[in-house]
Amino acid sequence: MISEAELIAGCIKGDRASQRQLYTQLAPKMLGVCRRYFEDSQEAEDALQEGFIKVFENLNKYRKEGSFEGWVRRIMVNTSLNYHRANLKNHFHSDIEDVENEIVHDANITGSFTVDVLLKIIDNMPTGYKFVFNLFEMEGFSHKEIAGMMNISENTSKSQLVKAKKFLRKKINEFGINEL
Repeated sequence: MISEAELIAGCIKGDRASQRQLYTQLAPKMLGVCRRYFEDSQEAEDALQEGFIKVFENLNKYRKEGSFEGWVRRIMVNTSLNYHRANLKNHFHSDIEDVENEIVHDANITGSFTVDVLLKIIDNMPTGYKFVFNLFEMEGFSHKEIAGMMNISENTSKSQLVKAKKFLRKKINEFGINEL
C-alpha cells in the first residue's frame, strides 16, 4: 500500500491514479463535512468537488504540519462557507446582549439520540445557527476564528451558538426521538 507522503507526491506530479486514490479515500468523510452546511445534498456535492479542486491545486502548499486530513477538512469547511458568504450577513441579526440573560446548561444534549437524528435537527436549523454550531461544536474552531471566517463579531458567534443550542433543546423536547 502506498504511503500518504507518496500519494501526495504523486498528486503533486499530476498522477491521475494518485489523485483518484486520494479522492476515493477522503471523499466520503469530506462529503459528510460539506453536508453539514447545506440542506441540499447536490450543493454539498458541488462544494466537495470544488474543495477537491482546491486541494489538488494547493497540495504543494501543504506544510506537513498537523494531519493531512485536517488540512483537507479545513479546505472543505472554507469552501462550504464561501458558497454561503454572500448571504450570511442576513442570518445574523442579534448580538450576545440579546441572549446573555438566557440560562444555557452545558449538559450533554445528545442523550440517547443517534447521530442521524441530531444531524437531521441540525440540518433544519436556521443557516446562521447551523454554521456557527458546526464550526464550533463539530469542527472545533474558536469564536475568534469563526468571527474571522464569517466576517461577524465574536459576540455574534457566541450568541448564534447559544441560540443553536436552544433550538436543539426545543426540537428535542417538542418532537422526541420517535417523531423525528
